Amino acid sequence: MKTATKLWIGLGVLTLLSPLGILLPEYFKAQDAWGEWGADVIKKLVGYVPVGVEKLSSLWNAPLRDYAFRGQESAGLLVLSFGYIISALIGIIVVTGLVFLIARFLNKKNNL
Repeated sequence: MKTATKLWIGLGVLTLLSPLGILLPEYFKAQDAWGEWGADVIKKLVGYVPVGVEKLSSLWNAPLRDYAFRGQESAGLLVLSFGYIISALIGIIVVTGLVFLIARFLNKKNNL
């Protein structure tokens, strides 16, 4: 089996496992998935918000906030799991596209 095929199979498995980010915290009665905290949750956990986090927290808004489509934020875990999988697929497509574009640019530059 080719290395690229193994890579795509691995990415597919990780994509299907991505809903664990909401299933495990729900199962263990945790509030949020680890590391997916906003500035308000960090303040509650640590007692303060680091200056850099406070400055940059309003800079980026996720295209699929909380990995859910608009209006489905309070839906069941099955619907939210679908949002996680779609988010993973979008991320894979964007990163793969960027890598191919950069590789094409570098390859064209080296052939000159």
